Amino acid sequence: MAYQRSRSGTSQDRGRVLPWKPSVPTENNLLRRHGLVAKSRRALFGLASGSADVDPTLILTATVAGAAYAYSLLWVVILCVPFLITVFSVSTRLGTETHKGLVDLIRENYGRVVALGCAAVVLAINFTMIVADLMAVSDALSIVLGHPRMYFVALVAFSVWYILILHDYRHITRVFLWLTLPLFAYVIAAIFAAPSWNAVVLNTVLPRVPHSPGYVGAILAMFGSLLTPYVLVWKTSSRRERAENKVLLPITHSYAGRIVTCILAYSIIVATSSVLHLPFASNMTTLRAADALQSIFGLTGPLLFSLGIIACGMVALPVLVASMSYSLSEAMGWRSGLSEQPWEAKSFYVLITLTMLAAACLNFRHVNPARIAFLSQILAGILAIPVLLFILMLSNDRRTMKTTNSRWQNFWFGAALGGLAASSLLYAWWKLV
Repeated sequence: MAYQRSRSGTSQDRGRVLPWKPSVPTENNLLRRHGLVAKSRRALFGLASGSADVDPTLILTATVAGAAYAYSLLWVVILCVPFLITVFSVSTRLGTETHKGLVDLIRENYGRVVALGCAAVVLAINFTMIVADLMAVSDALSIVLGHPRMYFVALVAFSVWYILILHDYRHITRVFLWLTLPLFAYVIAAIFAAPSWNAVVLNTVLPRVPHSPGYVGAILAMFGSLLTPYVLVWKTSSRRERAENKVLLPITHSYAGRIVTCILAYSIIVATSSVLHLPFASNMTTLRAADALQSIFGLTGPLLFSLGIIACGMVALPVLVASMSYSLSEAMGWRSGLSEQPWEAKSFYVLITLTMLAAACLNFRHVNPARIAFLSQILAGILAIPVLLFILMLSNDRRTMKTTNSRWQNFWFGAALGGLAASSLLYAWWKLV
């Protein structure tokens, strides 16, 4: 088969690099690149990418918080904005500069025993959330398709395993990212369902704090759902792989993601507070959580809720499973990475397989997904303390980092740790008294 030569040359040109004339962009290319449709597409994808860190447990936790405690937990979401921007910025820099995962760095600096302890913390958080998210996604499928949740557990678990094993995570999740856009229906619902924005703003600044262990547990759950420890492990480990492959995301993407996450959490609480009222957080179910959108969108509301849960669950579940496998593999010094072939990182992929198998088996028990999701975030809020502490110490170690934290970063890190520690101690005191 003959190929047309791209340009003429002589024998003297052999081995030389010849410059090409820069191509002049055509009018069609300029319209395609700068047109209104392209800008709208980029804006929508930015919103969808920003919602990538929203998982079903966050949606259900914020729904429980709004239904049981009304607007009194909105201050937690606002307080988490600088926490999230700082924590995720530092954890991203940690992985980019060191080209290593978080647990791998802990093992090198503090020993294998400490690394195994941190890995155990991440395993406990992640596995509980995997079980909860798997329940929520299968429950959402049951709402859409009208069949019992048990019918979909194996299908969802196999799909997550398939995505991770066959290296299609980045491509497949781009599709699911677009499907997370129905979650922004909560923003519309919050605007139209709120009876008084004066009350919303007043409770955000000066909340009415009920004296109950349930409220302290809800604070921990909101902290845990927003300061997600599994994403911190994923940030460092995935950045290590991206840095090695010279593929980096701009840091502004992380800022946008944190802000969008907080906007969605705030909107869910406001929308839910205006519609649902529960005396106890344990009374919440996935079907009842879908009613928060029904007052504004009618019969379409539960469908929007279910599509959002399914999409964000299919984005979050692979990250949860992979970060859990990263943690144990890095603590043990095993070869790990989604860019590795299964036969090159056998232990890493065996962990992925066993995790999905165990989570699927536990999902066949008849339990309330919303309750499991809420309890998993309380656990995540408590166990996030050691993870954040190690990130703080490593990011200020000049032997490890090229650039250490600024004073403001250390301040917000300390504030996040202090808030989590105080809430955990108060929650334990309420439970014991």
